[in-house]
Amino acid sequence: MKKDFLAITDWTKEQILDTLELASELKEKQKNGVPHAHLSGKNMAMIFQKPSSRTRMSFQIGMYQLGGQVVYLGPQDIGLGKREAISDVAQTLSRYIDIIMARLFGHEDVLELAHSASVPVINGLTDLLHPCQVMADMQTIFEHKGRREDLKIAWIGDGNNVANSWLNIAARYPMYLALAVPQGYEPDAQILEGARAKGLSQIDVVNDAETAARDADVIYSDVWASMGQEEEALTRQQAFKNFQVNEALMKLAAHDCVFMHCLPAHRGEEVTAGVIDGPQSIVFDEAENRLHTQKAIMVKLFE
Repeated sequence: MKKDFLAITDWTKEQILDTLELASELKEKQKNGVPHAHLSGKNMAMIFQKPSSRTRMSFQIGMYQLGGQVVYLGPQDIGLGKREAISDVAQTLSRYIDIIMARLFGHEDVLELAHSASVPVINGLTDLLHPCQVMADMQTIFEHKGRREDLKIAWIGDGNNVANSWLNIAARYPMYLALAVPQGYEPDAQILEGARAKGLSQIDVVNDAETAARDADVIYSDVWASMGQEEEALTRQQAFKNFQVNEALMKLAAHDCVFMHCLPAHRGEEVTAGVIDGPQSIVFDEAENRLHTQKAIMVKLFE
């Protein structure tokens, strides 16, 4: 039976940790020039409805490093669900290639793609979830913190797809997750309820950035208006004005707190330049680890 990676909760805690261990091994091999062509002869189709830099580069280069090939399919190449039915696209691609990565708007579209495809499907991002990003985040946190338990993660900003995936990881791995969001911008209610029902992590949703940041080991932010929300930008700037990650907020956190951001970032809005370009920032280690965790995810899907 084929496996997919559509949400972090698709996998058990053990599967997640095994994948992160493999990501570290592949990272070490890459840096030491050790061959690791686990997917030699495999071909991947990458479907993009949204533009991308990190997602495209990390998956494409990652597949090359694993010995495989990639075909990029942009919005005009398929017209997913418009020019051609999603199920037809999935079944056709399954006859040509070995794995599909899709970066889409609607989460229901990636679910339908996976349902109809006979090859593994990876969620490269939807409006609901961004699981590959949070897997890379976890690898980065493990590298920098020197411990894996008793960590407080403070999310400051919008209850968006990355925040929802943080709730998913909190349903699989113990942590203290504090999400500071303005009223009306909370994460998905069903995902929040599901994570709390697991009883594994302490999960707080507050409307005050300082409460979430206090004693945090990690402070995490994202843009206030995501792709597709550009018309809301002015409204969101007003709503989020007290949710900027700045030097004063970082001082409330633990002395060795690190700052994370999935990028792209808007300096002067959700984060100051002094924080994201400062010594506590690990955003580019985080960006690099997209490559290694996604390689590990792809390898695991073929096991």
